[in-house]
Amino acid sequence: MKVSIRKQDEIVIFDIEGDITRIQITGATLHQLVKDQLDLGNIKILLNFEKVGFIDSFGVGEIVSSFISIKNMGGMLLRAKTARKIQMIFEVTMLDPIIPNHESIEMALESFRSQNTDL
Repeated sequence: MKVSIRKQDEIVIFDIEGDITRIQITGATLHQLVKDQLDLGNIKILLNFEKVGFIDSFGVGEIVSSFISIKNMGGMLLRAKTARKIQMIFEVTMLDPIIPNHESIEMALESFRSQNTDL
């Protein structure tokens, strides 16, 4: 798994490439990267799943842990560009309504902006 991090306004975008599995982790985990952003005060995070091929139970745990950490800080986690086979994992684990997916980065960014909250 490779993660590139970029920021647009107050939203941090994680462009994830590869599989989110225990075997694929060679450096920091997804949850650790999220916690690093939270430590910097960035509480709006978008996960771009466009180039993710597979997620195992470890990966699901990383996403859930990230969601909890963000929520505990008063932030928000969204997803974008999730492929159908990955989307099925979110549906089976019932995470789909908790961490909403958007068809494009732009739509996800607009969703952040339309959440009229003081994040």
